[in-house]
Amino acid sequence: MQSRPPRRVTAKHLGVLSMAAALALGAAPAAAAHPVGHQPSAEAPLTTPWTDQVGPDNALPEYPRPQLKRERWQNLNGEWEYAGGAAPPDRNQRELGERILVPYPVESTLSGIQRHDDHMLYRRHFRVPPHWRGDELLLHFGAVDQEATVWVNGERVGSHQGGYTSFTVDVTEALRPGARQRVTVAATDTNERGRYPIGKQTDTPGGIFYTGSSGIWQTVWLEPVSRTHLTELNITPHLEAETFRLEPEIRGSRAASVETVISRPEGGVVSRTTTEAGSTVRAPVPNPRTWSPEDPYLYDLTVRLLDADGRELDRVASYAGMRSIGLVKDSRGRQRIALNGKILFQQGMLDQGFWPDGLHTPPTDEAMRHDIAQAKRMGFNMLRKHIKVAPKRWYYWADRMGMLVWQDMPSLTAQTGGTNGVPSEEARTKFEAEATAVVDQLDSVTSLVTWVPFNEGWGEFDTARITERIQRRDPSRLVNAASGVNCCNSLPDTGAGDIYDDHTYVGPGTPEATPERAAVDGEYGGLGLVEQGHLWPGQPGAYEMTDTRAELTERYGQLSDELISAIERNGLSAAVYTQVSDVENEVNGLMTYDRKITKPDVASIRAENEAIIEAGSP
Repeated sequence: MQSRPPRRVTAKHLGVLSMAAALALGAAPAAAAHPVGHQPSAEAPLTTPWTDQVGPDNALPEYPRPQLKRERWQNLNGEWEYAGGAAPPDRNQRELGERILVPYPVESTLSGIQRHDDHMLYRRHFRVPPHWRGDELLLHFGAVDQEATVWVNGERVGSHQGGYTSFTVDVTEALRPGARQRVTVAATDTNERGRYPIGKQTDTPGGIFYTGSSGIWQTVWLEPVSRTHLTELNITPHLEAETFRLEPEIRGSRAASVETVISRPEGGVVSRTTTEAGSTVRAPVPNPRTWSPEDPYLYDLTVRLLDADGRELDRVASYAGMRSIGLVKDSRGRQRIALNGKILFQQGMLDQGFWPDGLHTPPTDEAMRHDIAQAKRMGFNMLRKHIKVAPKRWYYWADRMGMLVWQDMPSLTAQTGGTNGVPSEEARTKFEAEATAVVDQLDSVTSLVTWVPFNEGWGEFDTARITERIQRRDPSRLVNAASGVNCCNSLPDTGAGDIYDDHTYVGPGTPEATPERAAVDGEYGGLGLVEQGHLWPGQPGAYEMTDTRAELTERYGQLSDELISAIERNGLSAAVYTQVSDVENEVNGLMTYDRKITKPDVASIRAENEAIIEAGSP
């Protein structure tokens, strides 16, 4: 979001989006339930309908990797021992002293800690089921912010850098047969004092920057696998060729071939393909049923590794949708964004992906699904995941429910933007490494159609080169090189990428499509409404405040009329309204931060969005 001063904000509403807004001000904190066995250090500032459903026995219990799924696994979410502080805790100490609920960030209410520690130490014990004996045992982490080192039974088994991407360590050789096993994780997170992409996390929350999410913040789990097994599928739909292309990644040396079976969820095999291991798989889908927001049809995939004698070494279940995304020229020769070869206007919302009880981590799987369902209910067909990466199950729900996704790369030091010059060489290196890992991690997601490397100049550098690098790594999607290139501290427009992206508050902006690039309103809106009893402590603000739900609904309609005019005049391809929900001191969401109130009239918003999509989809 833009960091320039908000417009038309009245003192009556305390409406200033200032980074200096003190969290100590504002509404009294709401009483909160907390997980059994966890006593938060302070009362929860705000709870959601799912807060009191979370406890040590049911902390995100769902299988965390839906596009590479095996039957056997063990969830390690739940209560862990914990110690943290300004200096690294001694990992050899007998008792760590505190308990934390994994995988909720240390700063979150649901963690039971509810403070920031630069250095964190986690420990828990687990047992390996006897029938897993002889298998290779993998320990998976959905995400740990920012640096992580892992030991099993005192033996160092791996480390990882970067707070938004998953990693896996092989713990087989560190296990003690028949014994109880001990896993220890040391994490370090210094927010903007470090050199890692952090998005909107900060040591001093307020305005458009928010409380950090340190340490383990996505699911931790164990998985037994064959010594030769699949690690990635890398699925790409090729609609014109009526095939799914897979680039299976294999660990181990015994695989001779890969068998891929495509089937319909309602029953019936579509195709069965056997390909030499190490080769590209082209699995045919004759007369495919395409995936779209109106019809999010997904095919089931079963992929098996076979040895030279045809024996099964590994089997995974997956899914994918058949769709294309690209640019086509309209009747006036302007580039427009097309889904499945047809121009489809993408009316979206900015999705920050923050929760008052879990911060970066949704409290439950149902909470994840809820935000997408509400967006669909209001007539939106796209969400822009804003400078953070969500758990893989969020993308599963976007695929399953039919929600187009723009994926931002987490940014470097968002708070300082481009005013302090080019980021350091170390920071640039870490950004590129994380961006590459994000592309590789999400390249099979059907709903993801656009990459956004930079936002409003925050930590921006080498825009054209970074854009070209992403395009080479994933030529199947669009790249929006610099969202908000017209505003704030953005670097000059390089002409890179597929899209020119305007940010105007309250807008909407009026960029013009050209024969070279599509034009979009990457951010507009920001209409605020204070809902007493549903506020985060601090000074609430928005780009423009309204007094009532009726006024908010009316103003959304007025902006929609202006947007339709811009679409018809300038050939816009997409617009992103700010935003899904309030986030901490921002009150410009269509839902409150606790997700308990949808502010405008849903039927009216849906009708406006349907009119926008129709106007932009000739």
